[in-house]
Amino acid sequence: MHTFQRAPLTRRRALRMSAAAATLPAASALTACGGPDDGGGSAATGDLNLIYLGDATQQKSFNALFDEFNKAHPKIRVKARGIASKDWATFANTVSTQIAGGKVPDIVQVATEGQRLFASKGLLEPLDAYIDKDKKTVDAYFADVDPKLRRWTQKYGSTDDGRTYYIPGGYNTVVMYLNTEVFAEAGVDLPSGEWTWDDFRQAGLRIKERTGAFLLPVGYGFPFVDILPWLLTNGTSTLNSAWDKGTYDSPEAVEAAAFVKSLVDDGLSPKPGGTFDAGAQLAKNKLAALGGGRWPTADLRRLEMVDKVRIVSWPVKAGRGSPVGWDGWPILKASKKKQAAWTFLKWLMTKDASQFYASIGGTNVPARNSVAESASFTDEAPEGTGELPKAIGYGAPIPSPIQGAQMQAAVTQGWQAAITGTKPVREALEAANSKLSGLL
Repeated sequence: MHTFQRAPLTRRRALRMSAAAATLPAASALTACGGPDDGGGSAATGDLNLIYLGDATQQKSFNALFDEFNKAHPKIRVKARGIASKDWATFANTVSTQIAGGKVPDIVQVATEGQRLFASKGLLEPLDAYIDKDKKTVDAYFADVDPKLRRWTQKYGSTDDGRTYYIPGGYNTVVMYLNTEVFAEAGVDLPSGEWTWDDFRQAGLRIKERTGAFLLPVGYGFPFVDILPWLLTNGTSTLNSAWDKGTYDSPEAVEAAAFVKSLVDDGLSPKPGGTFDAGAQLAKNKLAALGGGRWPTADLRRLEMVDKVRIVSWPVKAGRGSPVGWDGWPILKASKKKQAAWTFLKWLMTKDASQFYASIGGTNVPARNSVAESASFTDEAPEGTGELPKAIGYGAPIPSPIQGAQMQAAVTQGWQAAITGTKPVREALEAANSKLSGLL
């Protein structure tokens, strides 16, 4: 990867700007407290096998976090393995297949897109007894976390049995990163608050005329950034809030896709699906804006561009909106190291661990509000970084039913056809929504 990366650092080439939701909970170094009996191998010692989605870049940050945990708990050694899947749906299916084949990790980092799938397969250990025994630690964590994360995890990452299978971790929302030099050269004021699709479009026309720079590289490959922000800021999504009915062909969705197509038709975006290198073009002042979560900040630091960028909320049509994706941390039912796994999850809930991960360049918004507001998160980050945690207040979970991989394919194919003109916009989204209905 040459330029910016998407969430969780490997999703795909990020400054093409299509990705989402990778995360980590929060963290510190608690001594191991007792937990429910494991059945087998209950002592909080030994090797702990953990799988997560990530490439070599993200593995470096994760491994630093795991090393920090090992310092606090020298009797537990985390052996982590990253799987560089193209998206969370593929990752979830890959891990699920490995587990079915007998290759069972103790813990899996599961983003929103895979949580319902994992819970539905009966592979996870209920955490309620552990939570009850360490209630003080868990309560202290959730007192510092947006209540939506706990509520959403229970609603979307569980089955109908009322049990808890995940500890929710850090999250990503979607904002816009604006190149302040391009805006200044074009004589366009940066938005000081909420701005509209029309404001955005007018800014792009003026920037194109006066500087020749593109406004935004639109796409279709990663719904978290390419599609959902446009739908949510027009009051709709791909599915309803229960995730049991497609809404991808609603008038609001059609209007959103038509607007994005107009950005391509008017030359405000490079042609989708090409080899446009957004990071390089941003650095050369040939690009005015790009969408993303927390993850572009790491590359802005590397390219020494932090001071040249301003983060703002996504432009709106009907009202503010952002997809939200977060990590869930479960313990596998087949694990023989459940107590050690719970010790690790407790450590992730502590403030020290969250601050440590943020300080080494974590690619998510810390779940703990106190850390998201601290210097460990905001230092060496673009002005406006506070818009990322603010967006969870008006955001909505990325729709992630059990059939996530097939659903994502239908969504991306429909958007591709709509914004590239392969099919009329309404026809493209109606066809995609029909596929969604069949899957659901």
